Amino acid sequence: MDLLNTLVDKGLRRETPTREEALAVLATSDDDLLDVVAAAGKVRRHWFGRRVKLNYLVNLKSGLCPEDCSYCSQRLGSEAGILKYTWLKPDQASDAAAAGVAGGAKRVCLVASGRGPTDRDVDRVSDTIRTIKEKNEGVEVCACLGLLSDGQAERLREAGADAYNHNLNTSEATYGDITTTHTYADRVDTVNKAHAAGLSACSGLIAGMGETDEDLVDVVFSLRELDPDSVPVNFLIPFEGTPLAKEWNLTPQRCLRILAMTRFVCPDVEVRIAGGREVHLRTLQPLALHLANSIFLGDYLTSEGQAGKADLEMIADAGFEVEGTDQVTLPEHRAAGGCHDGGGVCGSEGGGCGADAAAQVSEPREAAEPRTDLVAVRRRGAGTDLAPNA
Repeated sequence: MDLLNTLVDKGLRRETPTREEALAVLATSDDDLLDVVAAAGKVRRHWFGRRVKLNYLVNLKSGLCPEDCSYCSQRLGSEAGILKYTWLKPDQASDAAAAGVAGGAKRVCLVASGRGPTDRDVDRVSDTIRTIKEKNEGVEVCACLGLLSDGQAERLREAGADAYNHNLNTSEATYGDITTTHTYADRVDTVNKAHAAGLSACSGLIAGMGETDEDLVDVVFSLRELDPDSVPVNFLIPFEGTPLAKEWNLTPQRCLRILAMTRFVCPDVEVRIAGGREVHLRTLQPLALHLANSIFLGDYLTSEGQAGKADLEMIADAGFEVEGTDQVTLPEHRAAGGCHDGGGVCGSEGGGCGADAAAQVSEPREAAEPRTDLVAVRRRGAGTDLAPNA
């Protein structure tokens, strides 16, 4: 397939595909799916080998968020029966993080619900970061606290944070349909603040919210222009009690195409399979490792994932290896910081569309019956007396 050969060549050169090429990946048929996975897998292995980076989430403060993000079980007005609790103490958060590190996690992601942190919140998260770093040598810490005010990213960096996560989630054109209490521009501003403070920027998307192929391509191209080091790809978990509870739009095959498109557009970036993989990829999760080089271990913020032991077995059975704390995740040119010699990592476009791209377009397969049985509200780990899943 000329399209896939073109995309592999561009990926190995860090050259941005055209929008038409990216759209053509999403429009490939199920008959061509393994060819798409194999092609994107070449790009993934070129930049990241067969390593899989494990990340572990610690929900520092759960529920009662004043924002109205339609996809979120912690949103204003949510009727989802999730855990609700206020800030964990630094030792509690450190104990939760230790379970993930013991399971093989290289990065701990500290998340708190809310519009954004107060200065007092930054102080308490800074204390938590220092506690985790003192007790877990070599671990990376990423903070995800919402919209940042001036100077807050710098304070988190001084406390030892390595990265900051703030997702774009969907295209700028449709953002107002998903959230009204803040803007797409607010999110871009926070990612830029993290960059400017010297933090590794982490920003991604949520697929399955009723968006079009064009929306997906728009947000991934916007992410490439922002140039984060890691791009988490979430698949919507349609929680009962949220406005998107009925949005069951994904098949395992579509999820793989979305991950492949993201890899082609962001070839040398840490692409992470995030929330919803167990719900939507299901038994095809091992194939996704050929596209993404990073996953979350164990549970998510308000939902349960598959057993941590099963994650590790899946990685080994698929022929991959867990990345150690002594290994550098990013390729040398990215780990050194900044864009280099016009290689395209800052969003430049190049090349024409593959000659037979139009021939690959086919009607997407309809999603099967919703698997509501796979959505499990988290009842263990942080904020409970039960052992975490790691």
